[in-house]
Amino acid sequence: MTINANTKIAAILKQHPDALDAIVSISPKFEKLRNPLLRKIMAGRTSLAMASKIGGCSVNDFFVKLQPLGFEIDSTAQVIEKPADKMPEVFTTLKKEQIVILDVRPVLAAGNDPLNLILEKVNSLEAGKCLKIINTFEPTPLIIMLEKKGFVTYTDTISDELIETYFYKKSDNKNEINPVVNASGGWDEIMQQYNNKLQTIDVRAMEMPLPMLTILDALEKLPSNHALYVYHKRIPVFLLPELAEKKFDYRIKEISDGEVHLLIFKS
Repeated sequence: MTINANTKIAAILKQHPDALDAIVSISPKFEKLRNPLLRKIMAGRTSLAMASKIGGCSVNDFFVKLQPLGFEIDSTAQVIEKPADKMPEVFTTLKKEQIVILDVRPVLAAGNDPLNLILEKVNSLEAGKCLKIINTFEPTPLIIMLEKKGFVTYTDTISDELIETYFYKKSDNKNEINPVVNASGGWDEIMQQYNNKLQTIDVRAMEMPLPMLTILDALEKLPSNHALYVYHKRIPVFLLPELAEKKFDYRIKEISDGEVHLLIFKS
């Protein structure tokens, strides 16, 4: 296989089983690729040129590591910028007074959940204004939810630890996102219905946005006559609309502060 600066990481990993270790050895920032879900999200859309910026290295560093594995190198290819990286036009005309800035890094650093703070800002955002969230990761669940509510979004990766995500509200949408969900009715009956047909996952120790991505990945593989039992730290507000769209029903049991159990099954 011939590779160049535009070759996607996913294609390289698919070609050779040892490519993952070779790439991870280039920079500690590539350790995230060892997580199957993050690898699934990142590798398919990240070229060697893009990865070199993330890892603070050069494209040639990849060539040096991958060539011994049998990859042929094309160092003459011109880097192709991905069209999807272009900022939507609406963000280029925004004035300073139209942008509401929310830096959630101090909240996360203190070990707290910024969810309610984010929802408060989203629900109070006026049409024609933009919410800019400063974070350490791309808030994929929030992006999915707000795009479906008509928001225009754009993510700017400043560095591996600094991500700025913009949410522009095109029109007044009175359908607020409510973080309080009451869906505990019939828990015991449904548990009995799916007796011996439960698959269990624990996402309590995962960093965001892995909990939602892990749950959605597990549901893709869930047999139609089974239910998914999830151990979570909080009610996954951004996940619930996705479940409804994918024709899943759910029940929620709040065990204690910091522990929530979910039962997810086909409607």
